[in-house]
Amino acid sequence: MKANKVRELNNEELVAKLADLKKELFNLRLSHATGQLSNPLALHNVKKDIARVKTIIKEREASLLGGKQ
Repeated sequence: MKANKVRELNNEELVAKLADLKKELFNLRLSHATGQLSNPLALHNVKKDIARVKTIIKEREASLLGGKQ
């Protein structure tokens, strides 16, 4: 998922997307551990998507606080 598409989502959708991605990562890790994962690159892609979503959530939180950290 591209960052610009993630930015189009509202806050509730971002939280839901993050939960879905974490579930997907869990399932991929389970498949990888049992040797049933056909595409190991999927793990990498899901981790990147999680990082994108978390980054955008943090950016929005910072902008609500006026840029203070």
